[in-house]
Amino acid sequence: MSQPDIPDFAQLLAPFIGAVPQEAVPNFLALLERGAAQRYREWAAQLPDYREGLGRCAASEDRIADIVEGLFPIDDERAALIREPLPAARDAYYEVFEHLPLADQLHIQAEAELQGAAAWRGMLAGELPAAVREGLERCAGLEEASSAYLYSILDAVRAAG
Repeated sequence: MSQPDIPDFAQLLAPFIGAVPQEAVPNFLALLERGAAQRYREWAAQLPDYREGLGRCAASEDRIADIVEGLFPIDDERAALIREPLPAARDAYYEVFEHLPLADQLHIQAEAELQGAAAWRGMLAGELPAAVREGLERCAGLEEASSAYLYSILDAVRAAG
């Protein structure tokens, strides 16, 4: 069985991330996490046998966003700035999944979660308060848990076609 091509989401989203102030990048990523939560909810509606697990993944995406927004508060001006490129970034993310079988979509998302975990850990460089380090590690762990869940159901979803 062939595997889907896995995009480099950091590269795919770089033009949009580059359009926001550097200090607000975590907040922009948090908004993208909320978009991923919505995607999980859509998959849960399509896969009732996995609704509960996919719902947990959606909740994890929202939890990541909550953690990040708590760690990196921004003012209203910066919040407005990060919302400008958000629709185009979400469109670019969603386009990756268009016209793909559901199992391939889940496979790509499982890999995207691992890339997300690496991104949160990539922010750990340098001197950071312990609470920020712990929060970013929690985010990475939530990403990895969602990836593991997706991989745990992938064969069954593929078999169901």
